[in-house]
Amino acid sequence: MEKGQIAYKAHCLVLPFPCQGHINPMLQFAKLLAHKGVKVTLVTTRYVHKTMYGSASSCIELGLETISDSYDEAGRGETSIDSYLESFREVGSKTLAELLEKLSSSGSPVDCVIYDAIMTWPLDIARKFGIAGAVFFTQSCAVENIYYHIHEGLLKLPLSVDQSRILLPGLPPLEPLDLPSFVYDFGSYPGFYQASLGQFSNVDKADWILFNTFYDLEEQVVDWLAKFWPLRTVGPTIPSKYLDERLEDDKEYGVNLFKSDNDACIKWLNERPKGSVAYVSFGSFAELGVEQMEDLARGLRRSKSNFLWVVRASEAAKVPKGFVEETLEKGLVVSWCPQMEVLAHEAVGCFVTHCGWNSTLEALSLGVPMLAMPQWTDQTTNAKFIMDVWKIGLTAPCDEKGLVRPEVVEHCISEIMEGARGKEMKINALKWKELAKKAVDEGGSSDKNIDEFISKLVQ
Repeated sequence: MEKGQIAYKAHCLVLPFPCQGHINPMLQFAKLLAHKGVKVTLVTTRYVHKTMYGSASSCIELGLETISDSYDEAGRGETSIDSYLESFREVGSKTLAELLEKLSSSGSPVDCVIYDAIMTWPLDIARKFGIAGAVFFTQSCAVENIYYHIHEGLLKLPLSVDQSRILLPGLPPLEPLDLPSFVYDFGSYPGFYQASLGQFSNVDKADWILFNTFYDLEEQVVDWLAKFWPLRTVGPTIPSKYLDERLEDDKEYGVNLFKSDNDACIKWLNERPKGSVAYVSFGSFAELGVEQMEDLARGLRRSKSNFLWVVRASEAAKVPKGFVEETLEKGLVVSWCPQMEVLAHEAVGCFVTHCGWNSTLEALSLGVPMLAMPQWTDQTTNAKFIMDVWKIGLTAPCDEKGLVRPEVVEHCISEIMEGARGKEMKINALKWKELAKKAVDEGGSSDKNIDEFISKLVQ
């Protein structure tokens, strides 16, 4: 070894699906591996690499490489998910193979490819090079257990009209509307549905199956799936500052596909009383209809609470005319914000959320009760667990048009922020916060699983 070179334990290549909600947890896992002495190369598409807003300090230990998804210049735009996944498989396979070849010939061969579950082809490429493969699931064990049962033909679709309860191993009794939207609304978003089931086409060939969750949170379903999969929980993979503080200066994920005005958000929160703000965000992907946006706005206006509402630029036209100006005294509307920093702020007393898995884990890890307004995909199942299993929030009831009306928004926020049930939710949320921290801290369940993963890499 040349003087000055670091003796790494192993070299892992980490390949997330190129959208914010998939990059964040896998990037954070990459940082954890690097902190433990593994050489890590994060791989993004060329377009994402060109357009992301990065924080060099939080990713300083990672190598960065790119592959192509055939949309290098303008991004995928309106391309359907099935068309995009197909082109990514075709072009990504070729350019990933070229990258592995390049790294090998430059004296830095890869020992393991850690790839996003939504893409199965990286495992095939890794195998051609004699490299180990670890599949990383960015959704909950509960949700993937449901999809797995459908893939194996154990849960038949469409559901029969008289099927009011669904009983699956490792899960509480579920009603049809507690299942992912592609399941109860069979035929909706066929591309996403096929991709969700397609995750299991070669999962049995992976050397490791990693989940961004922690054992105490999903104990029963983890035990069930671990009977036939080499499953390890490694989460919550969120910046270390908000959990165990073992990674120095690790206060953000480090890659943003949206530009955020961090200072304005935090300055505004600093001027608000403790527990007085409802933070409202529907993530990087979910889209609300115009009528739902109007009802949500009216509910926030009627609420006694202050609010910080994230409305992505692409959604801004749906905000009612004059709303921002009329609510300046109690509200702030921004296009993006540093979510972890906001949820950790003492002014925030409630999180109105679409229940994406990252947002759910972040709120849970920071002890913030949630008002669940799930939109589609896994969010309905996450909402069920938030309210009925973990008891850290309410699910906003919809009317016959599937809309959450203003009076419901107002009532639910009030119940969480001021009601007796809200106090119980806060106690439970703080309990889960401690358990999340314990899982990732030294000797915790996730920490031990990560150490075991690394030890097997270097055998």
